[in-house]
Amino acid sequence: MKDSSTTPATVRLCRLRERPALAEPAAAWFHRQWQVPLAAYQTSMAASLASGAGAVPAWYLALSGDHIVGGLGVIANDFHDRPDLTPNVCAVFVTPAYRNRGLAGRLLHMAVVDLAAAGIPRAYLITALEGFYERYGWRYATTVTEADGTSSPMYVIDTKTALPS
Repeated sequence: MKDSSTTPATVRLCRLRERPALAEPAAAWFHRQWQVPLAAYQTSMAASLASGAGAVPAWYLALSGDHIVGGLGVIANDFHDRPDLTPNVCAVFVTPAYRNRGLAGRLLHMAVVDLAAAGIPRAYLITALEGFYERYGWRYATTVTEADGTSSPMYVIDTKTALPS
């Protein structure tokens, strides 16, 4: 398993486990993007850094220098009514100035490859964004009810499809 990778324009991808000092800034960054309580990110990131932590939860970052410009998480449940559909990729975000460079796709690939390496056969994500995740091998699975009562499409990927041939 490769520790980190580099994309054009000096943006580097990393696992939070590789850069644990970024946990607090990362929690604040995700909180600003999604308005999910800061404590939820802090708790999940602390769990991902704990000794003996498994593949879930996990957090991935795109860095330009030391600035976070993108990221995503892998958690057990992204606030929906289907706990059997796990783990969930969540909080996928790339700042507007860094979009259209393939960063989200590379972050997704990195996370899915890690899940496959851990023996996790499928991953799920909730999104209303049609046409984006399909480019990376995700497909519609079902509709779930989120904690706020809204219905949202859930997508799935077979993690083994992300492994290099």
